[in-house]
Amino acid sequence: MNWRGILAIYRFEMHRFARTLWTGLAVPVITTSLYFVVFGAAIGSRMSEIGGVPYGAFIVPGLMMLSLFTESIFNASFGIHMPRFTGTIYEILSAPLSALETVLGYVGAAATKSIVVALVILATAHLFVPLEIDHPFLMLIYLLLVAATFCLFGFMVGVWAKGFEQLQVIPLLIVTPLTFLGGAFYSIDMLAEPWRSITLFNPVVYLINGFRWTFFSTADVAFGTALAATLGFFLACLAGVAWIFRTGYRLKQ
Repeated sequence: MNWRGILAIYRFEMHRFARTLWTGLAVPVITTSLYFVVFGAAIGSRMSEIGGVPYGAFIVPGLMMLSLFTESIFNASFGIHMPRFTGTIYEILSAPLSALETVLGYVGAAATKSIVVALVILATAHLFVPLEIDHPFLMLIYLLLVAATFCLFGFMVGVWAKGFEQLQVIPLLIVTPLTFLGGAFYSIDMLAEPWRSITLFNPVVYLINGFRWTFFSTADVAFGTALAATLGFFLACLAGVAWIFRTGYRLKQ
């Protein structure tokens, strides 16, 4: 394993994050505060609890997942798209690095950035609502798994996109709507049929509810089912990235 090469890619990507550190951290703090003002005050005053969990605390896992999804996709897609755009991708492909080592460098850096943002949101949420995590270690493991999954997905988006405009298509038009419709700010048990059954076909439902279970030991979907779905998504993304390197899809063109 070429750890020096992996570290070089990782440090390069993290250096880009460090240049906009305060902006990158200020945005989630402000956004989280606005969510609590709007959802916590306006809706929380009329709906005090969901499943025995105070509404203000209930939306915290959804807020974290919403930011984690978008940050992971953006960081990973932008990280691999820039070398393709500037033409330096050929230097990376010709370097003594395997496909696994290249992915570890890019995905590792992107996952680090998105996890930092998610933890900043968690810290900000503590300022607004009392929050206890029932399974903190499991929460961190699940957070890492989801971040790695969506960073792999973002890596594929960055390879697929032909321009910077297309980098925004998947997060804005697909992932964000699925997150809002996936129970990020409400319980899917509140939906009438057939909408509840239809919602279960939304893969984001399982990711959010699995993460919510690590906080409150309760969720709309059994934790085992949610974890299996998350692992399945991770393996699918891993297989997609492996196919890209095996075929050279838009990397060697």
